[in-house]
Amino acid sequence: MIKFIAWDNENGFYLYNVQDAYDTLSGFVKYDDGNNAEYDEDCFGSFLDNKRYAVEQFIGLKDVNGKDIYVGDVLKTESGRIQIVDKGVLASDRDNIISGFYANNINDDKPHTFSYDDEIIGNVHENPELLEENK
Repeated sequence: MIKFIAWDNENGFYLYNVQDAYDTLSGFVKYDDGNNAEYDEDCFGSFLDNKRYAVEQFIGLKDVNGKDIYVGDVLKTESGRIQIVDKGVLASDRDNIISGFYANNINDDKPHTFSYDDEIIGNVHENPELLEENK
């Protein structure tokens, strides 16, 4: 299932299910507590086009606790912490382009393979201190 959340840069909170925004109708877009959100955008594209929001996609995986992993989440792994960086091109050659989600280890910038043992410990907006190198 393709899902998106949007970090509201002005108010400092997430809106969930922003892909379902339609004519500013409450009931589709939610706050993290599940309550209907108030917003002025009339469609999903308005969230994407508005610099007020950082829109982040669900990567299709859950962490060890069953929580959905989104672009921008910071995970704790057996090897340390990683950040879910982005969706982009992972590899390409003359005939093929492989795209998907990737993450780098914060300490050594090496790619990480996702595991069911990964645990979300925060995200880049609410917990920027997690992006600092381990000391």
